[in-house]
Amino acid sequence: MCGIVGVLGDHEAAPLLVESLKRLEYRGYDSAGIATVDEGRLDRRRAVGKLVNLSDRLVHEPLTGKAGIGHTRWATHGAANEQNAHPHSTRQVAVVHNGIIENYRDLRTELSAKGIGHETDTDTETVALMAQSYLDEGQSPRDAALNTVERLKGAYALCFLFEGQGDLLIAARQGSPLAIGYGKGEMFVGSDAIALAPLTDRVTYLEEGDFAVISRSEVEILDAERRPANREIKTIEIDTVQVDKGGHKHFMSKEIAEQPRVLTEAIGYYLSESGDNITLPDAGFDFNTVDRLVMVACGTAYYACLTAKYWFEQIARMPVEVDVASEFRYREPPIPTRTAALFVSQSGETADTLAALRYCEGKASAILSVVNVPTSSIARESDLALPILAGTEIGVASTKAFTCQLTVLFLLALKAAHDKGEIDNAQLADHLSALRSIPSAVNTALSLDKVFARAGRKLAEARDVLFLGRGTMFPLAHEGALKLKEISYIHAEAYASGELKHGPIALIDKTMPVVVKAPRDALFEKTVSNMQEVMARGGKVMLITDEAGAKEAGNETWMTITMPTVPDALTPILYAVPAQLLAYHTAIAKGTDVDQPRNLAKSVTVE
Repeated sequence: MCGIVGVLGDHEAAPLLVESLKRLEYRGYDSAGIATVDEGRLDRRRAVGKLVNLSDRLVHEPLTGKAGIGHTRWATHGAANEQNAHPHSTRQVAVVHNGIIENYRDLRTELSAKGIGHETDTDTETVALMAQSYLDEGQSPRDAALNTVERLKGAYALCFLFEGQGDLLIAARQGSPLAIGYGKGEMFVGSDAIALAPLTDRVTYLEEGDFAVISRSEVEILDAERRPANREIKTIEIDTVQVDKGGHKHFMSKEIAEQPRVLTEAIGYYLSESGDNITLPDAGFDFNTVDRLVMVACGTAYYACLTAKYWFEQIARMPVEVDVASEFRYREPPIPTRTAALFVSQSGETADTLAALRYCEGKASAILSVVNVPTSSIARESDLALPILAGTEIGVASTKAFTCQLTVLFLLALKAAHDKGEIDNAQLADHLSALRSIPSAVNTALSLDKVFARAGRKLAEARDVLFLGRGTMFPLAHEGALKLKEISYIHAEAYASGELKHGPIALIDKTMPVVVKAPRDALFEKTVSNMQEVMARGGKVMLITDEAGAKEAGNETWMTITMPTVPDALTPILYAVPAQLLAYHTAIAKGTDVDQPRNLAKSVTVE
């Protein structure tokens, strides 16, 4: 949830820290701060709000030194103010932290009994105070940090910096991701490899429970049992170009516009050279080895799973259970034999999804994942990791990652259907031929931007919005409501169209916009009936359909937006675009922060 970076460099650390934090700001933007050691002296600067506020402060109050740590915060314990901003420091140690220390109250009580008080509302300050207490007992920085980490319960990625130690960083990981970067006579720490991309392409990913002592010349890593561990150094391929908006006003706008390209790349990655078959990274995986599928995810990725459930059940005739990751393992669901577990996460670090994966280890016959970061924890702990190839996504509201997730899940459903004999070679080739046309259809939908801008201005006047859909449009209705809530702060709900009469219709009045996603498919006539129920009660229907649907529905709607026509099975990928553009333009009309909406962060690495 928060972004961490550490530097032991040949150059001034502060500029490097700030530059790396820019690449991590999507992880947290309530506050930011850095600490450095210069000629042995430990000092820090912090600021509330966006990273630019910290940059401004550093202009007037610069920090010198070639060793330092930095942090962008998404508040968990304590309000978003400078007092609670990281790094937290004492006389001799500064700490940055991603995660939650569950036993911090007990540790505070213990420290208070020793006469050590706290000044902030955060759990992280307790880590710094505990380390200081061990330093006061005469322990070395290494031992003080190690003994502190041994006392912690919860999830954490930690990086320590010590007074008088210009060639030392100490890092520890439990439940939250952390990586070490190797330079030439320099070393780096980052909670995300994207932060290290401008600095190095040689990275070691710490594993659960690892403790690392880092200098410019060497790294000592201890595993969870405190035995010496050799972790592989990997060469990563990350775009080292500065993450920018590419001429767009917002990252979200840029990432929406990138969808035709990234969808083309994702489709091409999974097709055989002839284009009429599907190739997976593990060519040996066969869906005949499993009878059912459990799919687990959070947020937008959960709606991708709900959509894929229709594909797996209708095309592959394979039973599917879909669950939200934050509830899944607490139900302690039985995992029957010959069950595959599939986990979907853009970052591959989503804490709840990762915990659900670990629950399935040793129970499911195969663990699959659909991720955007192939080096992430979820990918590394899966039997088969399927990359979505969306590229770096900075906007908090997922756009291109969602459509790429849908695309890969559709391909996976086709693979299951083919493996199980539910579709033959010719049918598979037909499906793949249709899928190759989707990027072009998405491009056509993007050309309707001005239409969606007009629709967004209308929605911006509403306090509440309903989204309706049937079949595969039901999960897409949920995605539309989520997007609107995320970035415009308008209350929105989604329902299966047929459920409207079972309660939600009581909400309908002349002030209530109702967004209906309904391509002209086998369920369209039933959806039109539901629309009539809304309009008969004064509700304002915004219909999103295709040319045939618009013609059949007539001109009684508040507004009709006509989408390109694609095969029924592929409409979810295309109809994700209206969800994105409606939310984007509504937020623009309301003047909210599109890329960094309040209270949200991109990578949710805490429970």
